[in-house]
Amino acid sequence: MQTSDLRIALFSGNYNYVRDGANQALNRLVEYLLRQGAKVRVYAPTIDEPAFEPQGDLVSLPSVAIPGRSEFRFPLGLPDAVKNDIEAFNPNILHVSSPDVSAHRAVSWARDKHLPILASVHTRFETYPRYYGLGFTEPWLEAMLRRFYQRCDGLVAPSESQIETLREQEMHHDISIWSRGVDRTIFASEKRDLAWRRSLGIEDDDVAIVFLGRLVMEKGLDIFAETIVQLRKRQIPHKVLVIGEGPAQKWFEKALPGGIFAGFQTGPDLGRALASGDIFFNPSITETFGNVTLEAMACGLPVVAAGATGAASLVLDGETGTLVPPTGAEAFAEALARYCTDDGLRAQQGAAGEKRSLEYSWDAINQAVADTYIRLIEARQK
Repeated sequence: MQTSDLRIALFSGNYNYVRDGANQALNRLVEYLLRQGAKVRVYAPTIDEPAFEPQGDLVSLPSVAIPGRSEFRFPLGLPDAVKNDIEAFNPNILHVSSPDVSAHRAVSWARDKHLPILASVHTRFETYPRYYGLGFTEPWLEAMLRRFYQRCDGLVAPSESQIETLREQEMHHDISIWSRGVDRTIFASEKRDLAWRRSLGIEDDDVAIVFLGRLVMEKGLDIFAETIVQLRKRQIPHKVLVIGEGPAQKWFEKALPGGIFAGFQTGPDLGRALASGDIFFNPSITETFGNVTLEAMACGLPVVAAGATGAASLVLDGETGTLVPPTGAEAFAEALARYCTDDGLRAQQGAAGEKRSLEYSWDAINQAVADTYIRLIEARQK
């Protein structure tokens, strides 16, 4: 079987209405598959003004806004019209990328049709409640995820550390790697722009600590802010550069007085903003890979990150940055202080990170997913 023989029905809870690392990876995958001659049909919630144009044919799923997070939508199921559309498309594999109601129904439909099912894991959903005072629900949510994933034929996850976690949680026995790539035309150290820095009040000899991502609490905003407080108590000179926007922005601005908020950036503007920083700080433990961490490495920034899934597979501790056990702000502040005060250490580990980022090629990475589709289809046909 060839990649061009694939007919993939892809279900996503957010394919393009809000931009994030997961749906950008899915769109890159679809673009690659279409270039190889495969057929792909995507089923996801839609809005009138999405964040970006989707790759492939997109069929709208009925959905409602999530209470308290209205920018996100919750798919409501699998109406007959959508079932008929899938039937007409006649897929030979189903790909589900979020454990929502529509994906559950799609999995049931595929099992009835004896179609193989691949699930991709993009975030650690079970960790989200702890950021909203609901940590006691984590075991229940983990059990729900286990039931969902075990009804699939296989999983793909973006890092070896995430695969290890999924196996420890007994989510599935068949888990393959679907890593992430980086666009070298956008993310590279030569994109650094001192004039752009100066326009924001960051002088050439300032050390700018960068946050990049959607401004939501599950990205570790509380730990980031507390770490900066600890740095200031130690009187370590630095500036804070925040790239991104989101519902927690006002909270973050209040928690980071004096922080420089550059807003949402994309494309070449994002590459320029990221390369114009000096240290990348990612305290999140919800990432399964951490696209932003790889992009920062490609821009020549040393990385200080939580030693959790995602970053643990990207950052070589002591070579391209520092991995810190996610125990609190003091340890993060200690790691950041070393980079703030040692120009040579920043330069050396930043250059090593940029070199390591060259290992990640999007086409090779996405072909690995195509190969997994083919393997699951052929196993089902035996």
